[in-house]
Amino acid sequence: MMNFSECMEFVNSYSKSGEPVKDLSRAENLMKLVGNPEKRLKFIHIAGTNGKGSVVEYISNALIYSGYKTGQFTSPFVLHYTDRIRINSEEIGEEIFCEICEFIKGKIDSQPYSQFEITMAIALLWFARENCDIVVFEAGIGGLLDCTNVIPPPLVSVITSISLDHTDILGDTVEKIAVQKAGIIKENSAVVVAPECNCRNIFRKKASQVNAEFIKVKKFQAKDDIFGYDGNFYKPSMLGRGQFSNAVTAIESCEYLRKHNFNISDENIRKSIETTQVKARCQYIEGNPPVIVDGGHNSEGIENLAVILRNYAVDEHKNIYTVMGMVDTKDYEDGVYTIARYSGKMFTVDDFAPNAVPAEKLAEIAGECAFNEVCHSLDIAVGKATELALENNGIVVICGSLYLASKYLNNCQK
Repeated sequence: MMNFSECMEFVNSYSKSGEPVKDLSRAENLMKLVGNPEKRLKFIHIAGTNGKGSVVEYISNALIYSGYKTGQFTSPFVLHYTDRIRINSEEIGEEIFCEICEFIKGKIDSQPYSQFEITMAIALLWFARENCDIVVFEAGIGGLLDCTNVIPPPLVSVITSISLDHTDILGDTVEKIAVQKAGIIKENSAVVVAPECNCRNIFRKKASQVNAEFIKVKKFQAKDDIFGYDGNFYKPSMLGRGQFSNAVTAIESCEYLRKHNFNISDENIRKSIETTQVKARCQYIEGNPPVIVDGGHNSEGIENLAVILRNYAVDEHKNIYTVMGMVDTKDYEDGVYTIARYSGKMFTVDDFAPNAVPAEKLAEIAGECAFNEVCHSLDIAVGKATELALENNGIVVICGSLYLASKYLNNCQK
């Protein structure tokens, strides 16, 4: 049997996205070659620009707490490759991973599959072999042509917030992107759309066309770090009011499952919302000094972090020392400027990804509204930010890219 390194060589022998696709035939062919494991599973399918990871975890944990064997497929990985494939929050083991990889390698043909398609096949085979009761399945990019859309009609589709991201693939307006996301709404199923999601009319129309139930998320009341919904009050452990929208979307999804023979108690829903943490999503790490790690990289994600930082800087009078790096495929000018406004000092870095924006360029942008220092090295920048935070009752913030957040969590957090 192949060892783990050989398996990763096999996965990495495919390009990240494969050749562009116009339909799902390539992914469907892959599923057929490995025995169509997706046909033996029940799904919750989640798409959107921001908030997918949080909604996946809220729903998954409510199901896990309720005793259901729950498969979890997320994108991208944060710490290492296998953390995107889990059952009941436990990652796939290397031995079973290698066994499934070898099986796929023996079945596969010469089509130009993507790494993501191969990864999805590994996940689905494992979930089917382990007889998962349900799989919470996060789309990669878009929805309509995303390979995860090969699954049969899910119990419920979930669509989180929509904003501009991956515009070269999905389109250059939120309406075009919404049409792609709406592709996961399937016949005779149901869809829950986040309360603050753009283009709700597009999702409602698609639901009507395929005879899917459109589930309206009711308004919630927010005060400080607590929100009220449907007569109950919750205090998420994750930072930011954006989590209120994610949480109520998960609550409505669980409510729908309850109506379809899933025994999920109010207490388990509450427990999930009040205990769930997602790595690199406005992740708060207790310590001296405390650290916030966030991989948000598009305008909505950056703005969500900015709201959190404003609260610390203005309302709690904390000094914020930011380590920031971004890649050149994102709107780095607006991103840096937005976060610099709340930073006592910003340290810019570029050693975390081949396409990182040069640290000097980021510093030049930040210089319009914050003290800054070019560091290049993440380790050096974290050390300097930590020293200042200790001296000045501050918080260290690591942000701008999921690659940066991953490198910090893997290498710098001790």
